[in-house]
Amino acid sequence: MPEAHIEEIIEPDLPIIDPHHHLWDLRPLVASFPTPLHPFVETLVPAAYYNFDTLHADTHSGHNIVGTVFMECGAFYRNGAEHALKPVGEVEFVNGVAAQGASGLYGSYRPCAAIIGHADMTLGDGAVPVLEALIAAGNGRFKGIRHAAAWDADPEVLGPPFHAPAGLYNSDAFRAGFKHLGKMGLTFDAWLLEPQLPDVISLARAFPDQPIVLDHCGTPLGTASYKGKLHERFDVWRESIRELAKCPNVSVKLGGLAMAFCGMPEQGPAAGTASETLAAMWHPYIETCIDAFGPERGMFESNYPVDRWGATYLVLWNTFKRLAHGASAEEKHALFAGNAARTYGIEHLLAA
Repeated sequence: MPEAHIEEIIEPDLPIIDPHHHLWDLRPLVASFPTPLHPFVETLVPAAYYNFDTLHADTHSGHNIVGTVFMECGAFYRNGAEHALKPVGEVEFVNGVAAQGASGLYGSYRPCAAIIGHADMTLGDGAVPVLEALIAAGNGRFKGIRHAAAWDADPEVLGPPFHAPAGLYNSDAFRAGFKHLGKMGLTFDAWLLEPQLPDVISLARAFPDQPIVLDHCGTPLGTASYKGKLHERFDVWRESIRELAKCPNVSVKLGGLAMAFCGMPEQGPAAGTASETLAAMWHPYIETCIDAFGPERGMFESNYPVDRWGATYLVLWNTFKRLAHGASAEEKHALFAGNAARTYGIEHLLAA
């Protein structure tokens, strides 16, 4: 592992709500994967155990992180429960982490102030009792779900942890469950890959009143059979982003580009790439997203610890601040905290 790249903090007082990170214990899972490791699995090795303490260390490495949003990742599922209700265990665990932060022992910092869990939307009407159980487990912090649809015909793109079926968001079974989210006041985070973006466009058009957040700039691909094709596919990605942005119910998370899937950079984990280099690399993607969605529908995200592949937490946020250099104070507030607070119902974090 190379030595960590150290930089001075840019705009250290700028309030940030990190709207996308995970907590997990993947040590048993990582140990079970065959070698040589897929790049995504290699990402997980040094961060296979990511909990309150490691999150606290990252979020207190220099930037002014006032609160965070937890994103489902299949962690700490309830043992012995029926299959549909297993994800309730994850929300129970994360709510405990949130309570630890809310104790005040760590100052005004509020980790996991909002929780995004998982429910299987293909259960149709059967998703309703699962959503009700998740809401109860969140004790006011549960705000929505993510049902990832990331899939590619080349199995080497995603590697062994991912098994979503092709065309998930277009399936009747998925939409039969999805229709209940709006009735229950819940958000939806969509994660899928750049070639799949037409699927989330179709979903957003079919449910124009449902708030949808596109994760990771739509995940441009630069690995496996897509290696070396980022430039070639950029125009296709950009056209999809512009089309999706025409749906006023959709916002976008500005990040995820440091994942191994994207190949920006190709070397990792935490290979010491400077924020200036990363900003130049990511600029076309971030600029396109902000131009398409506007500063009122975008939010910078860490996607930690997954994005540890390309950058330390300190360098990651420095990169985002470089990318937002020309924005007004109001636009920066929206992109770094305000939009996340509004989307996930945690405006109280910014009230002080």
